[in-house]
Amino acid sequence: MSRTDFSHLEPAARIKQLCSQSESVIVDAKIPLRRYFRSGLEMVRMASVYAEEGSLENAFILYMKFMTLFLEKIRSHPEFATHTSLDKTNNTKKLKEILPKAEKLKHQLLEKYQKEYAVVVAEQKRMEEELRREQLEAEKEEERRRRQNEEEERRRREEEEEERRIKEIGGLNLQRKRELNDTPPEYNCLSSLIYPTSVLGLDDDFGRDTHPSAPPCISPPLPSSPTALVPSVPNRDLKPAPHSVPQVDRSSKPVSLLSAGVGKSSGLREVKVPTELMGKFMTLAQPNTLRNIETCGVLAGKLTQHRLVVTHLLIPKQCGTSDSCTTQQEEELFDYQDKLDLITLGWIHTHPSQTAFLSSVDLHTHCSYQLMMPEAIAIVCAPKYNETGFFTLSQHHGLSYIANCHQTGFHPHPKEPPLFQTAEHVTLEDSLSIRVIDLRT
Repeated sequence: MSRTDFSHLEPAARIKQLCSQSESVIVDAKIPLRRYFRSGLEMVRMASVYAEEGSLENAFILYMKFMTLFLEKIRSHPEFATHTSLDKTNNTKKLKEILPKAEKLKHQLLEKYQKEYAVVVAEQKRMEEELRREQLEAEKEEERRRRQNEEEERRRREEEEEERRIKEIGGLNLQRKRELNDTPPEYNCLSSLIYPTSVLGLDDDFGRDTHPSAPPCISPPLPSSPTALVPSVPNRDLKPAPHSVPQVDRSSKPVSLLSAGVGKSSGLREVKVPTELMGKFMTLAQPNTLRNIETCGVLAGKLTQHRLVVTHLLIPKQCGTSDSCTTQQEEELFDYQDKLDLITLGWIHTHPSQTAFLSSVDLHTHCSYQLMMPEAIAIVCAPKYNETGFFTLSQHHGLSYIANCHQTGFHPHPKEPPLFQTAEHVTLEDSLSIRVIDLRT
């Protein structure tokens, strides 16, 4: 019984969820009432096995289904009013035995769930605290980056301002050099000029310089290049190293501690079938096969470690034809199962002259098995074609379709979607042995 994990729920809510699964029990008027009483006994057997193996949830669900079936719903069956009082009396005794067991399991589950819930709450609190720490670190990192960006922006503006000033100074120096280059040459004294004295009417001594020579004019030395006046600019590549960013290892985040689910995720329990079963059954059915008559048998076994194991092949008294087989005196079969605490796991029959498939009659026969036990299988042996098929009604279509089909005998059914399929949950085991019980003799 696979279920989603509910350890995040409060203990009382989890118990309620388990109880809700018992509400899925449905009473089908087409299934004989005695089948329900048989199914009830097998529920109790499986619940006892689950309880012994420590699978408390599975045991509790089966007990709750038993009580729901026989305290609430069984009275709606049309055969209930006229059914034998022996089954009713035995069923009442079984209910009195189960009630205290179910109550004890409920208290055990509540205690277990309270412990699991405390672990989940503590883990959630720890994860919330870690999330808050991570958020705080992220906020601090964001603030550090904001300040770093502001600092970088400030330095960028300063550098741009420095570049602007440098360009201004360079421009002034260049202009100064141009002005110096455009200045006309200076002369040291006026005596360097020659005037025509004959024209001026001056004698020879008039133009002589009677004063001492003026000192020569000395121009200030010019810089060798325009860039000599430009101040040195620091290397812009030499920027302060940014502060190192702390690295957070996200892979170290703890994993939630959640309780494991019960059973397999596929929903159906595995059914183990001894490989020798089919050979022994075919040998036993050989006389009927030679006469083109079908033979059928019931597969019974045990529940162990959440697996269903076929241990017995029961051949009840029966009446067969070339395309059908009907069991008789089923009470004898039930009594034998009760003595050995066996669970019905399906059935097996031959198709002496046809291939391995489920006919319309086979579909209705198997429907009653699968409604009682979801894992119930139908094995069909077709010796003429050397075929063996392991079948089950398709869970999402075939089972509900056949359960709601009210026709009897051989009649057509739609082929699409398929009504039956290969039983994928079946495993053949060479190491297992089968015990054959022929009740016909």
